This record gives sequence, C-alpha cells and structure tokens, in this order.
Amino acid sequence: MNLGIEIGGTKLQLVTGEGTSIRQYFRYPVDKAQGADGILQQIDEAIRQITEPIETVGVGFGGPVDTQTGQIATSHQIAGWSGFNLTAWLRQRTAAPQVRVENDANVAALGEALHGAGRPFRQVFYITLGSGVGGGMVIDGNIYHGVPPGETEIGHIRLDKSGKTVESVCSGWAVDQEIRRSIADLSHDSILKQRVGSATSGEARFLREAFDQGDATARQIIGRIADDLAFGLSHVVHLLHPDVIVLGGGLSLTGEPLRAAVEARLPHYIMGAFQPGPAVRLAELGENAVPIGALNLSSK
Repeated sequence: MNLGIEIGGTKLQLVTGEGTSIRQYFRYPVDKAQGADGILQQIDEAIRQITEPIETVGVGFGGPVDTQTGQIATSHQIAGWSGFNLTAWLRQRTAAPQVRVENDANVAALGEALHGAGRPFRQVFYITLGSGVGGGMVIDGNIYHGVPPGETEIGHIRLDKSGKTVESVCSGWAVDQEIRRSIADLSHDSILKQRVGSATSGEARFLREAFDQGDATARQIIGRIADDLAFGLSHVVHLLHPDVIVLGGGLSLTGEPLRAAVEARLPHYIMGAFQPGPAVRLAELGENAVPIGALNLSSK
C-alpha cells in the first residue's frame, strides 16, 4: 500500500492507492495556531485508520526541504517545522521501508507530468499559483533537483530591482489584495464589485465570472497577471527551455482567459531563437495534483 501526503498551509491531505487510483482519502483543515505539532497529530490520526501495511510514503511539503535527508528547512506559513526530520518521524510511525519528502510544487509537477497536463511532453515545468507561488521541473518523469534545500523557486524570481517578485504580484493573496484596492472606489454598477460583495478573502475566485460578463476591471487584472507571469516565465524558458509550462493552483482556476493571455504574452519576452516558446497548459489534476504526485514518488 502506498501513502501520499500533502502538507500545506491551509489543508492536509492523505491518500492511499497507486498511480491515480485512490483507495482511502483523508482531508483536514490546518489550524495555524496548533503549528507543526497539530499537523503531526492529524497525520497520526489518519495513519491509525489505515488497515493495510504501508510500503511506501511520499510527501509533498509546503516549503523548502532537504530531499536527501527528509529534513524540513522551514515553512513560511506554519511554525514549528524548521529542522524537523519528517522522513525519520514517518518511518517510525508507519514502519514503511521507503519514505520520500519533497517540496509540494515538485510533487505536483510530478503528478501533472505523469498523469495530467504534462503527459505528452518530456520536459514539464509546473507553476502553482496559490497563496504563494512555487515551481517544479520534471524531465523524463523525474523531478529535477538542485542543491538542497530547493530549486525552481519561480515565486522568488524578481521582476525588477526594487524587490518585486512573481509571488508578490501573482499569488492568490496578492491578487485578492489587488481586487480589494481596485473595487474600493468603483460604483455599484461594477460587475466585479457585485460578485465580490461582502467577501473579505478569496476575491480572486470571482475574476472569471466577471471577466466572462465583460467587466473591464476583471479583464485588466487578468491581463496584468498574465503579463507579469509571462515575464517571470521567460526566465524559466531562457534557463531551462521546457516543452510545456503547466499552470496550477487556485488562481489557475481563472482558466482559459489566463492561460491564453500568458501564452500570447510569453513570446514578447523570449529571444527569437526560442520562438514561439513552450506550450502553456492548465493543470488537470486540481486538488489531487500533490497527493497523486506523492503516491508516485516511490516509482521515481
């Protein structure tokens, strides 16, 4: 029995199975106040409900990790993880002979490369547009690794010398803030303002509906996101030149308007010899990208 685990800043998911076949599924909300100890207790609770012997464990962790030792470097969202050896802890709890701990974006990249939007391609770059922005590169079905504790951190690529990064303007949280600022002074005739209503978080989820109804502010914001993403991804193309770029994470649910705009803008920022640039695809596995990738870590 294979066990796949996703440890994020807002949710914890555990699945058992193989490939894309999920046999048992556990999901828990993360209580930030409980820190790492609270998440470890939740993992323990789920493991006690798995009746078959666990042969392999794969983990996608939301932060930089040392993939060689399984030690967590840090979490930018949950306290208590720094220096914790998650591989050793999971071996003790599960008695599994094989445990692998990876950054969650790397694991999602593997899931999409093997079973999602990256299947037809050899070299797959995945970017997750969630509360933060992360990246992963898979070549011939294997995760690309740099020197521990990380690599392909596209969210930290600077877009100018002042410190503006891909994450600071293209993460879900950044876009939520941009929407709040943009609609503050708009009249009640604004479609986007009407859709957001009294919501005080997650405003980005209303962009697609407002875009489809012709809202000018929604179109402007999606265009701005796409342009900054294309510029950031141009560095990926110049350094790694993948076959395909896969857009994942909650913000990617904006869907085809965002994908098409990124694909249209990307050639403006890459050198002529690399034109027209990689294909740009939307992720196919949704919330299961990390758990499915984690299930498949044992075969890689």
